[in-house]
Amino acid sequence: MSYLTHLECGLCRQSYDADTLQALCPDCSRPLLARYDLDAARRELDRDVISTRPDDLWRYREFLPIRDPRFALNLGEGFTPLHHATRLGKELDFADLFIKDEGNNPTGSFKARGLGVAVSRAFELGVTSVSVPSAGNAACAMCAYAAFAGIEAHAYMPTDVPPPFIAECQALGATVTLVDGVITDCGKAAVADAEKYGRFDLSTLKEPYRLEGKKTMGYEVAEQMGWTLPDVMIYPTGGGTGLVGMWKAFDELEHMGWIGSKRPRMVTVQSSGCAPMVKAFEGGEEFAEFWHDAATVADGLRVPAAVGDFLILRALRESSGTAVSVSDEEMIDAANTIGRTQGFFVAPESGATLAAFNHLRKSGWIDDGESVVLFSTGNGAKYAHLWRDDQ
Repeated sequence: MSYLTHLECGLCRQSYDADTLQALCPDCSRPLLARYDLDAARRELDRDVISTRPDDLWRYREFLPIRDPRFALNLGEGFTPLHHATRLGKELDFADLFIKDEGNNPTGSFKARGLGVAVSRAFELGVTSVSVPSAGNAACAMCAYAAFAGIEAHAYMPTDVPPPFIAECQALGATVTLVDGVITDCGKAAVADAEKYGRFDLSTLKEPYRLEGKKTMGYEVAEQMGWTLPDVMIYPTGGGTGLVGMWKAFDELEHMGWIGSKRPRMVTVQSSGCAPMVKAFEGGEEFAEFWHDAATVADGLRVPAAVGDFLILRALRESSGTAVSVSDEEMIDAANTIGRTQGFFVAPESGATLAAFNHLRKSGWIDDGESVVLFSTGNGAKYAHLWRDDQ
């Protein structure tokens, strides 16, 4: 089922056994990346076969880490619509604007991709209890797949997380622990309890396989655009797994001859109230400093430190991309614009991508005639409180 060969540290390049439960690199404590026998895939697999398969992310199963299909937990995740946003584009006088609508995934966000694959692989490797620190959507996704696998689930979220996230995790049979602070504080609590109780922690990029699920967004955009890539991709970045994953996907696709050498310019968008990647990118840094007093209505962007910071910044620079911060007000206004033109109720993180697009158009960084994909990473239902008149 899989061409998986080994794991490789994204920083020091040390190799490790892929069939042993792994977290961070034992040598440098940086993320491990799954590697595949792409030469064999190029010889043995034709991309045209993919189009005959079911419309979910498991259509790319050879490039996912699950060995035995019995452990591939499938709730219908992936192969989300790529909408040509014609009404939005007409309003903005921009023809080739697309929205990748990740709100169609199970539990309502792109987190289903990463956690679906990560929980599947943990299930295959014998894990019986998992945990995750989360701003909301990741916890819901992990709890859903853990429930489907019959694995014990523990979610750690900030005390001010919107109530629908808590309710969903509890309805899925998980234990929810609320922590004073932000997601990094939740991470410390999750790791301490994982060590104490023998759980496997699924924190962003602290295990290898969430990234593998997220990279399928890159496979899908390539396939949905006729095995070509757009000029620009704008991605809301907290932990950054999706951006790093898609950049990895493009290398894999080119190695197999499924796409050419053209790459999109990758854009990270963050909140002005929590923008460590923007600051590091603008400062020419390889790693990002911790962002103190992080504050934004977009819970998924309230990530003051990312273990994969150097991978995010590497993808931006290798692609000749950039990093943009936008205000909370701009996010909500842009989300409303998407709603009234395209009929999607999107989360504030999704609105951030359109806000960033507006900045980049105004500055001339995006030209007329280019093609642009905005990633709508989740639907707005769990953020409905932001639209209440009394807020």
